[in-house]
Amino acid sequence: MTNERAGTLSVIDPAKQAVVATISLGKRPRGLRPSPDGTRLYVALSGSPIAGPGVDESTLPPPDKKADGIGVVDLRSDRLEKIIPGGSDPEQIAVSQDGKLLFVANEDVSQLSVIDSGAGATVASYKVGGEPEGVMVSPDGKFVYVTSEGDGAVFVVDIGAGKVVKSFEVPARPRSIAFLPDGSRAYVTSENGGALSIVDPARIEVVNTLKFNEGTRPMGVVASRDGSRVYVSTGRTKLVIAIDAANNQQLWSVEAGARPWGIAVSKDGKTVYTANGPSNDVSVIDVDNRRVATKIPVGEGPWGVALFEP
Repeated sequence: MTNERAGTLSVIDPAKQAVVATISLGKRPRGLRPSPDGTRLYVALSGSPIAGPGVDESTLPPPDKKADGIGVVDLRSDRLEKIIPGGSDPEQIAVSQDGKLLFVANEDVSQLSVIDSGAGATVASYKVGGEPEGVMVSPDGKFVYVTSEGDGAVFVVDIGAGKVVKSFEVPARPRSIAFLPDGSRAYVTSENGGALSIVDPARIEVVNTLKFNEGTRPMGVVASRDGSRVYVSTGRTKLVIAIDAANNQQLWSVEAGARPWGIAVSKDGKTVYTANGPSNDVSVIDVDNRRVATKIPVGEGPWGVALFEP
């Protein structure tokens, strides 16, 4: 669990339902992804000042560009191994299937950076839409999808061809992306649009849009490993919504906590975790009973959550 305001990482043992380690990272840790072999965790760090809803950005201090980077955490020793370049203002991050490349959304420069995880060097960059945020590699490893909050669109990079091959519009302020494990569908949350876009990756286009109740603000999204469910966190709406992936219909919802953002689901599909920024905790949701089983205190301003289960 990244704690944006504390600048730390909380390591949680799901069996103990407790924090077992706290690691200092740097400024504004947000998006995070484990390496495929589970030995390292890559965390986006940003020196840009926090600017939440209603903040006048003209009153904020200038960004500390020296603090931008990707924190590399050794999960065997629970320590920060090093910080490598990650482009300007990194927000979210994805990892190639072989773990050799990192794909980083650089929010303030409308760019996707591709980083060699071993050398710690930028090997490519692509111009995408304004305020890129969510980034995800397709299950076949061939494409990277990037949400653009500013443009209300998703940009698709063909990794092999080394170019942006397509972009498509979605409702306002798209945030996150999730694929079903078989790659047959992708899901894109739109916070201001109050919607979930269902995408056919074969055609790279939206085939359906699920509109939520008025006022709902979809943020994070994750698919279960068996591909049967999709879970959406809704920020200020406080809910986690469960979607049936077979028909893309809402099944149920539960009040998760204060502004749930980052979201993850356990390997067996029985537990969903959310990062609740204002209350400094993580909700542990029992899927079968559709309730919050417990809340685990973490650091200040939890933002992202990643779960590694071999």
